[in-house]
Amino acid sequence: MKFKDFHPNIKLRIIFGFFSEIIGSMIFPFMAIYFAIHFGAKLTGILLIVNIIIGSLVGIYGGYLSDIMGRKKLMVTAEVIRAVSLVVMTLANSPWFESPTITFLMFLVGSICWGIEGPAMDAMLIDVSKPEQRKLMYAIMYWSANLSIAIGGAVGAFLFKDYLFELFIGMTVMSIIVAVVLILFIEESYVPKQTIKEKKIPSRFQAFKDIGQSYKTVMKDRVFILFVIAGLFIQSLEFQLTNYIAVKLHEHMPEQNLFQWSIDGIQMTGILRTENTVLVVLFAAIVMKLIMKYKDKHVYLTSIVLFTIGYTAISYFDNMWILLVAMLIATIGELMRVPVQQSYLAAIPPDDKRSSYMAVNAFTYQGSMILASLFVTLGAILSKEMMSTLLLITGVIGFVIINKIIPSLEQRVRNQEGVKEAVEETKSEKGYVLKEQVE
Repeated sequence: MKFKDFHPNIKLRIIFGFFSEIIGSMIFPFMAIYFAIHFGAKLTGILLIVNIIIGSLVGIYGGYLSDIMGRKKLMVTAEVIRAVSLVVMTLANSPWFESPTITFLMFLVGSICWGIEGPAMDAMLIDVSKPEQRKLMYAIMYWSANLSIAIGGAVGAFLFKDYLFELFIGMTVMSIIVAVVLILFIEESYVPKQTIKEKKIPSRFQAFKDIGQSYKTVMKDRVFILFVIAGLFIQSLEFQLTNYIAVKLHEHMPEQNLFQWSIDGIQMTGILRTENTVLVVLFAAIVMKLIMKYKDKHVYLTSIVLFTIGYTAISYFDNMWILLVAMLIATIGELMRVPVQQSYLAAIPPDDKRSSYMAVNAFTYQGSMILASLFVTLGAILSKEMMSTLLLITGVIGFVIINKIIPSLEQRVRNQEGVKEAVEETKSEKGYVLKEQVE
């Protein structure tokens, strides 16, 4: 299986997503600083929380719409609106005019657009990929994202302060290019059996009722909900690095010498983050090649063990060299886990609910952030030993849940492989309308 074997939609997503993420990484990680300068730290925190909440709620609605309208329409609409918002944001940070208020409103519009587009994009990638392709697809996307963040973050750190206007211009141009690519080259991957146009336009109350009914089906899927909960616990370990672990290293790690440099806790946090990114970029292909030889369930469970051991050790030790080795172990676990986890995720939802499932799965990220933030508070109360024990328990909970549901996950993969074979034989000229549904 090679890159050239992917569906054109996947190739375009990877290529243009890479360049969009590079430019985005030059801007958006630093927007908190921008807002703090103009609005103050307290108000900025509130604004960013509001931004996350609104984006998440819109994602729920976006997932529902994608399942009843198809993917491409929503993706095109969202990208066009995002391009317009970036034009306005650029003008609001031009040499002739500056408005932090307009900038935040357009920043919020961008989050709304991602809430609309994200579930549709995730579902589209599943629509056009085969089960045997997904580990490689997600591994490439994961590697690409880390490389773009590394490049964009490094360049943005030097350009953001003095060249913000030019960076916004670049982001706007890229968004326009992506919109054009979506319109002209991306193929619709899912045609609902009954589109909105064929239905009687629902009242506002009926629309909310339909959304509730759609997600009621999702929430009844016990395997999926347990998968999301397990993912929440496991992912929270990584977020500890910029939450509890960062605070712990700052307060307790003594200065140590790295060759001729003196390293303190704050600098060590940055070094560990850099190590993680560099290792992902350098060794993703090697690890991916190695894990292809083994069964997914064994790779997945082993990856959780390594990930948990690595971050538990980082939370406990203060020695710089032990921390570097622990991050190596955690990163190997991460490289093993992500493509297999995403491949399992892709096999869980039925075809007519994929976007809704992806929208709910997005709460893994928000829940992980909340749990990691809670550990900062607990860290001020509990000892280092107890905190490390809690991190270990967090990983163990994730492992136990996955170990419990992995037979069901394996069955869903087998079911989907069978459906894909049937679809290849019955595919119509209209494209990817499935004749069977995965149970």
